[in-house]
Amino acid sequence: MNGVPGSFLPGLQPALPHLMLVPVLLPLLAAAVMLLLGERRRQASALLNVAVCTINLAVAVALLLWVNGGATIPGAVGGQVGQASAAAIGVYLPGNWTVPFGIVLVADRLTALMLLLVAIVALAALLFAAARWGRAGVFFHPLFMLQVMGLNGAFLTADLFNLFVFFEVLLAASYGLMLHGSGRARVGAGLHYVAVNLCASFLFLLAIALIYRSTGSLGMADIAARIAQLSAAERPLLQAGAALLAVAFLTKAAIWPLNFWLAPAYSAASSPVAGLFVLLSKVGIYAVLRLWSLWFPSGESAAASAAPFGAPVLVWAGLATMTFGTLGTLASQQLARLTSFSLIVSSGTLLAAIGFAANALTASAVFYLLISTLAASALFLLSELIDRSRLIAGVDAYDEAGRAPVPRAAIDPPGVVSVDLQLDPDAQIETMQSQDELPAPIGRPIRAAMAFLGFAFIACVLLIAGLPPLAGFLSKFGLLQAVLARADVGGVGPSAAGWIFVALLALSGAAALIALSRLGIRMFWAAQKRPLPHLRKIEVAPVVGLLVVCLAVSVWPDPTLRYLNATAAALHSPAQYASAVAAARPVPPSQARTP
Repeated sequence: MNGVPGSFLPGLQPALPHLMLVPVLLPLLAAAVMLLLGERRRQASALLNVAVCTINLAVAVALLLWVNGGATIPGAVGGQVGQASAAAIGVYLPGNWTVPFGIVLVADRLTALMLLLVAIVALAALLFAAARWGRAGVFFHPLFMLQVMGLNGAFLTADLFNLFVFFEVLLAASYGLMLHGSGRARVGAGLHYVAVNLCASFLFLLAIALIYRSTGSLGMADIAARIAQLSAAERPLLQAGAALLAVAFLTKAAIWPLNFWLAPAYSAASSPVAGLFVLLSKVGIYAVLRLWSLWFPSGESAAASAAPFGAPVLVWAGLATMTFGTLGTLASQQLARLTSFSLIVSSGTLLAAIGFAANALTASAVFYLLISTLAASALFLLSELIDRSRLIAGVDAYDEAGRAPVPRAAIDPPGVVSVDLQLDPDAQIETMQSQDELPAPIGRPIRAAMAFLGFAFIACVLLIAGLPPLAGFLSKFGLLQAVLARADVGGVGPSAAGWIFVALLALSGAAALIALSRLGIRMFWAAQKRPLPHLRKIEVAPVVGLLVVCLAVSVWPDPTLRYLNATAAALHSPAQYASAVAAARPVPPSQARTP
């Protein structure tokens, strides 16, 4: 175990490196306890799940503050002075084996940010599911915990084989969550989802074999050191393995033409599951960003002799994905499906930005990843609340998205007071049988539920379309500024791919605004004789929480931007990461036995 502490919580410095085990170990133990509790004690499992997710959030915050408190050196990031940390990297050896053997966990700025993102989204999705989706099928809470464990492990691990293990854990859990709640459309989309991801897993395993054959190692940092020593005859085998690895990751990231499965699967999944699944596409993007910046860095280093390998392919694949996602957004007539295509647009945007391999672009891309993930998760949760008045109309039919209608008793059981009546005690939920029963439209008060849904929907539109004054605009503006300021090989300005990226970024935002505005008019203005939805505080709170985080970043962007500039500088200086891992030493047996 080796951790370089910063200035955060000096009294707890010896214990802080051990926190790196908690995001993996705690959900695993919780899932085992939930299986022992069984389905007859769902309430106990739900309370345990909430407690674990809350602890996971606290640990993620502590790790982020820890890695952000290390010694820093100044670095130029996109024309601004960023802080590239030379010491804010924690390395933990759970098996106490010498590097590169055994399991290695590494926490740097990017890892800590992704752990925090997982903790926020998972807690929001869980609270939303606690209202009723946790009771819609069996083993929801153990599967949820395993999903969180797989996500945290994928972001923490520093070797390829354990990345594959955590990748399979989160995929296996996602198969069960995808089918949670049953339904014909959900089962059909789930089978496609399982088949595609099994093929991606096979490619992942084959890629690991090729990379191990060419380098003799599976440690990410160790491979980076050995790439520079490969001969010209050995390099093609490595590049073949890296290409297969990219295909496996980009399939999960929903890059065109490997993204045909995402929109049907995510739009058919239950709302809290879809809100959690937003993170799954980001695992593929994270893996590409981590490995390509580590193995094929841009710069003058020896390891960059063949670098950046595949960068043009990443750029053009990202641009094609942005085009496909933009067209899908315009064609979508359902909110959940439109949100799914917005995820495809975000994946394409991030992949193209990674392919350009520039510090300022990387910082803006990670900012965009953060905001787009939170906004898409909030919109998936919000979609069920907006559709609720339509879904409670019947009991036997399925809607076009494949969602089963929900009886009113399941939404508002006895003893549950809706948000409408809590905020407006004089409000009365009426079932209108004809237009003649409607009161005069002039001066009619807006019910609290509809007011909340309307304002939350507008906030999501601003975030996804990238309009001011929220943080979605800041992230897209940063991408545009970085591309326009980036000189190509000739030093005369953006390349053709850069100009296409700028155009697609603007067009995708306009398409999202048009499509979401069209749906908003249909759902809020054109709807008549539709009963007001009953909302619970436990369903409203997660949406509010996600939007409040985005609002906080919008109002106080400086701390986030400084952190992201430091993250980008560290990613484009991979020697720091490799040196920290190589310097890790097992704890001597005498110290390991010391209480």
